[in-house]
Amino acid sequence: MKKPIVFTIEKKLVGALGRAGTLSTPHGEILTPAFVAVGTKATVKSVSSEQVKEAGLQVVLANTYHLFLQPGDELIKKAGGLHKFMNWSGPTMTDSGGFQVFSLGSAYGKGISKVVAETDPTFLIPERSVGSDIPRLATVGSDGVSFRSHLNGDLHYITPERSIEIQHNIGADIIFAFDECTSPTETLRYQEEALNRTHRWAQKSLDFHKSKDNHERQALFGVIQGGRDEALRKRSAQEIAEMTSRGEGFDGFGIGGSFAKEDMSTAVKWVNEILPEDKPRHLLGIGEPEDLIAGVENGVDLFDCVTPTRNGRNGTLYTSTGKMHVMNAQYTDDFSPLDPGCKCYTCTHYTKAYISHLFRGKEMLAGTLASIHNLHFLAHLVDDLRRAILNDTFFEFKTAFLAKYKKEL
Repeated sequence: MKKPIVFTIEKKLVGALGRAGTLSTPHGEILTPAFVAVGTKATVKSVSSEQVKEAGLQVVLANTYHLFLQPGDELIKKAGGLHKFMNWSGPTMTDSGGFQVFSLGSAYGKGISKVVAETDPTFLIPERSVGSDIPRLATVGSDGVSFRSHLNGDLHYITPERSIEIQHNIGADIIFAFDECTSPTETLRYQEEALNRTHRWAQKSLDFHKSKDNHERQALFGVIQGGRDEALRKRSAQEIAEMTSRGEGFDGFGIGGSFAKEDMSTAVKWVNEILPEDKPRHLLGIGEPEDLIAGVENGVDLFDCVTPTRNGRNGTLYTSTGKMHVMNAQYTDDFSPLDPGCKCYTCTHYTKAYISHLFRGKEMLAGTLASIHNLHFLAHLVDDLRRAILNDTFFEFKTAFLAKYKKEL
């Protein structure tokens, strides 16, 4: 049977779960660990596909929910698939739309993001009582999700099978099973209900995918859920890892959910200690530098997140010594690059003073230059982590990096 992807582990991290490997896809190889640029609507915001590649990114992930609503998955199929549509020749991924179920449903109007600090006040209040007066745009049922488009209010219904069908039309190299992402503030009872639903949807996603010819050219990842509960997380990892259809299981795994900051070294480790070692693991929606390091140490191969471009558009830049808020007063006449030693296009050609000026003047170029730098920073951070694993210097690199990366500049 033809395999859509092949994952090879080159070296394991002694004393931890981390590893360096190569993931071969129909559109090229991914050297892991790797950071995946998020191109929600088939575009990485404010940056061209050529600039994404030049920044060092190997993979782009697009959003199933958004592309289904606009321009439509059938149109993308007609265009020749996601790669041709957005002029990206490298590997691609699409998520299932499960996170949008979360953001338009239980998290709608509550300000709960993908990563929530354990000290956040929402942890002190049962989820079912938070923001209950705000009407939701999505309603979860046993067989799927009904939701109203945030664009025009039209009512849609997405099942696991429909999610996979949409992702088949979009044509990414790696796609994800339909799941229900839950908030870390949800009650344990609801977490268990959602987990059972996610597992049923995972089986339906796998059955539908394996019944189509697409399974020979598109890899399907199962998604692990379970919130912050150790028993639920481990159960999810076990059941998703063992799930099969027509004698075959998932090609890899996504670790989903909305996390507390402290979970990168607990919940992620619980899962990766159980998942089969020979298949790739993707941590969905995580992208802060310190979280990438913790994820790699605990066995994550791929990460995606909107933070580098979102932060960039808001004037927050990653540097080797911490986050820089480039509109702070001290940068108005600072003619040095954003980060000394950085070789990205932005740092090679422009200064803090110029970029600060662009933001103050509300020029569109500001977001582009800042996003290029942030993408380059995270892409090269995981490259450094990969190199450190191969050179047996991971823990030394981790200690040195985190010792410097603590300032708000």
